[in-house]
Amino acid sequence: MSVAHGVRKLGVIGAGQMGLGIAFVSAVHAKVPVLLHDRSAAQIKSGLSLMDKLLAKDVSKGRITQEAAKEARDRVTVVDSTKSFRDADMVVEAVSENLTLKQGIFRSLSQELSPKTILATNTSSISITKIAASTIPEGKTASDPEGRESASRVVGLHFFNPVPVMKLVELIAALQTSKETLDRARAFAIACGKEVTSSQDVPGFVSNALLMPFINEAIMCLEKGVATREDIDKTLKLGMNHPMGPLQLADFIGLDTCLAIQQTLYTGTGDSKYRPSVLLERMVDAQWLGKKSGKGFYDYSSQ
Repeated sequence: MSVAHGVRKLGVIGAGQMGLGIAFVSAVHAKVPVLLHDRSAAQIKSGLSLMDKLLAKDVSKGRITQEAAKEARDRVTVVDSTKSFRDADMVVEAVSENLTLKQGIFRSLSQELSPKTILATNTSSISITKIAASTIPEGKTASDPEGRESASRVVGLHFFNPVPVMKLVELIAALQTSKETLDRARAFAIACGKEVTSSQDVPGFVSNALLMPFINEAIMCLEKGVATREDIDKTLKLGMNHPMGPLQLADFIGLDTCLAIQQTLYTGTGDSKYRPSVLLERMVDAQWLGKKSGKGFYDYSSQ
């Protein structure tokens, strides 16, 4: 039996690639009004411009009508503060992979919003349980009714980049997440046109516990001079039928994001096999972050 997600209005925090993508599929496929918040006016402008381009492309390809595109665009409203999410039934956080930052956001949301609002994080590696614990009201404990209720509405909804194209959402329950929260989050992801897989709350979940060590090992091969970047990527593309090689994929993900996830795996497990490549660390130090900065393992300055 299908479960209604009950999301009549959605809040999204972060207007970068991930946040904008989540707002896009929510407006286009789930057809719910979206309140979009980002502290950066430039990021909001860039994100909305990208949404306009995505909608225009869908119209040109015959995927949606011009009328449907306008309706979807009109569903997205920019707000200046997360306090504007008071009427939202679900909020999805899509900011940088930083535990302290996310805990601060969830602490504020838990104080500002209804206890019934689902609080979802798009983290790709950080503990959902730690994030959920940050919502326990001050002066209460995890075993108090208020503490249990607040933490029970936190869930991991890991969309993949680029969100409008990638068909998967990884669903992660914290130790505290209620079955109702989990069921509604799953139903909402399906309404956004996604397939859903579930993972336990372990560092990297399923996706990045497998992907990031693979990318890190490819970077180490380059660092040690085992092969050139072109030959590393070509080996995986032509030998294993991957759509792109691991170094190019790292550039598309963002090398800062790859490093943050790899560090989470390393510190979360204490296993030396997850130690980030020195080359990866130095490239992030140099702000060579991949496609988004114009330079990573490959050069994108002319694009």
